[in-house]
Amino acid sequence: MLDKDKALVVFSGGQDSTTCLYWAKTQWSDVRTITFRYGQRHAVEVDIARGLAAEAGVPITVMDIPFVSELSAQCSLTDSSISMDETKPADTPPNTFVPGRNLFFLSIAAVHARELGIMNIVTGVSQTDFSGYPDCRDSFIRSLNVTLNLAMDEQFVLHTPLMWRDKCETWALADQLGVFDLVRRRTLTCYNGIPGDGCGHCPACHLRRHGLEEFLKIKNEK
Repeated sequence: MLDKDKALVVFSGGQDSTTCLYWAKTQWSDVRTITFRYGQRHAVEVDIARGLAAEAGVPITVMDIPFVSELSAQCSLTDSSISMDETKPADTPPNTFVPGRNLFFLSIAAVHARELGIMNIVTGVSQTDFSGYPDCRDSFIRSLNVTLNLAMDEQFVLHTPLMWRDKCETWALADQLGVFDLVRRRTLTCYNGIPGDGCGHCPACHLRRHGLEEFLKIKNEK
């Protein structure tokens, strides 16, 4: 039987998943994390995730799933020879989209959660700032939640605390949780693998910086 007081956070060590981790710690007494090596171009994120999980006092499981990158042709996050899209192309996801990534991550997380008796699975996807990635949409998460429960005859609950928050609101949540400085200085969101404020020009850095500037402006006006 799954324990409703336990949660598993799908954790990359980035802004969103780190904010979700600290949010989860306010909701459940037993929180764990899982992260993945899938052939990403900046594998240093796994080391950062380990360090952040240790600092948060939560266990972390690292799983190797290289097949994700092997399935993904023409993806700039798994093939460093491909220049990443700076903006979202019309009518198609950007080439930073890793097809099936969240599908695989959440499915594997659910199997792992089942083995540990964990009911709640937390992921940092957001439809508000989804960057053109179809597997960050609310409809996908709801559909997958039903599918996972049917596949394993369990009652998992997929939680998406950032689903309807933009990056400004995500920064505000980190601030409310008392981890604003940690998230700003220690997390890795940059597609070029630079922690903190990142490279400043990749799509992830643009989105993160715009939200940060908006949040700081609002905070300073109060």
